[in-house]
Amino acid sequence: MPQTGYAYFVENPRVLADLMKLHLPEQERPFEVVKAVKLRTIDYENFVTDMVADRQFIEDSTDLCSKDTVWKCLLVQKRGSHDGVLVMPEDKCYVGYAAYFAEKI
Repeated sequence: MPQTGYAYFVENPRVLADLMKLHLPEQERPFEVVKAVKLRTIDYENFVTDMVADRQFIEDSTDLCSKDTVWKCLLVQKRGSHDGVLVMPEDKCYVGYAAYFAEKI
């Protein structure tokens, strides 16, 4: 069963902190995770501290994503973690929009 919900997506974020903005619930959009990408700790830390860099794992999965009524996006997580980053690719290999994701356990 795919993960779905609502999230606040930020355009062209640079670092994880950019995703932690206060916002109104009406600004959140529906999403569906079409693929989860689990990264080693060092790779995840590199990703969340430099989201403007091209990433092969984004390019490999960009065709699965779409901006329909429900955004179909990637979930990038550190292995063993319950939180992560929802990614809507831009130009095939970098983050166009992203949202912080915390799995409800």
